[in-house]
Amino acid sequence: MSGYLLSEGELLLKNTVRDFADKELVPRAAGYDESQEFPWENFKGLAELGLLGLGIDEKYGGSGGTSRQVAIVGEEIARGCASTATTVLAHLCLCAHFINMYGTEGHKQQFLPDLATGKKVGAFALTEPGAGSDAANMQTASKRSNGGYLLNGTKTFITNAPEADVFVVMATQDRSLRTRGVDALIVEGDSKGLTVNTLKGKMGIRASSIAEVVFEDCPVPEENRMGGEGEGFRETMQVLNASRIAIAALCVGIAQAAYESAVNYAKQREIFGKHVADFQGIQWMIADMATQLDAARLLTMRSATLRDEGQPFIKEASMAKLYASRAAVELSDRAVQIHGGVGYLAPTTAERLYRDAKVTEIYEGTSEVQRLIIARQILESDVF
Repeated sequence: MSGYLLSEGELLLKNTVRDFADKELVPRAAGYDESQEFPWENFKGLAELGLLGLGIDEKYGGSGGTSRQVAIVGEEIARGCASTATTVLAHLCLCAHFINMYGTEGHKQQFLPDLATGKKVGAFALTEPGAGSDAANMQTASKRSNGGYLLNGTKTFITNAPEADVFVVMATQDRSLRTRGVDALIVEGDSKGLTVNTLKGKMGIRASSIAEVVFEDCPVPEENRMGGEGEGFRETMQVLNASRIAIAALCVGIAQAAYESAVNYAKQREIFGKHVADFQGIQWMIADMATQLDAARLLTMRSATLRDEGQPFIKEASMAKLYASRAAVELSDRAVQIHGGVGYLAPTTAERLYRDAKVTEIYEGTSEVQRLIIARQILESDVF
């Protein structure tokens, strides 16, 4: 993003994270993708910079900050390594921010300091084998027992689950109540009755671990519930609305990396006695990429600004996520096309970005779900 659109502090933050990404994340990205190992070195390095505590009060070990700052950081991390960005944003925006937004003072004091400093890894357990986009159809049940709850059920595709020390889990006390029966519970990773089965075989973002999480009479103290009974689904929707901005920023980061790889290659590669960049067809592709990239970034920062100002932002966040994820897919596709045969081979950056981009149209609410949200916000409002 051009400097004039950022404050002096935001520009300093952007340059600091970009420098770290260029020196630390970019050189490791292909290796982590190949090994599919959790990016511990990246995670710890970002923790040392205080970036795992963004948006969390300093009294809980955080570093404060705004939605705009989270978006700036998310973009720069994703530009360097999309797997690391997914890992960090799930930890921060879905787990830590959930506790920060809806946890009690005791929850914040107990869990946030270790999450904000990277001493512990956080995960968010919502998706189930039969409840993805239809999250209200969840089957994981929380039954009252001995002054607390017993959890039974299965979650799947849970980011960070193999490494997680702290889970924020959605469970229902009464399936007939649908959304009104859901509770948000904090479950510690070493809890009895909790089993994590690591899943492999992802097409992209392969160093970001995912797992099936099985609860079998897993005990959870009543004090680990956030908010009142039946308020968990409403809380979840508010957290997802906010985290969607960060995921849009992640998409912008992937698109930025694809754009840079395409431009650099076009300038260097010679064919028919000319650089690839000298051909008008390539120039038009690059012009379209640059325009689409800027549009995605501006949509993302608009939604972040609205949230920081306390203004309605749900429609704008969904627009940003919808458009930026499409930009990530299309720009990575064009990057491969500009690279030609070289772009189809690993460990070319363009090849990895092409695989990484696709999931952004699926996770954190599919593109189809984003369209439903946008349309609903428009049709239920008197202001078009």
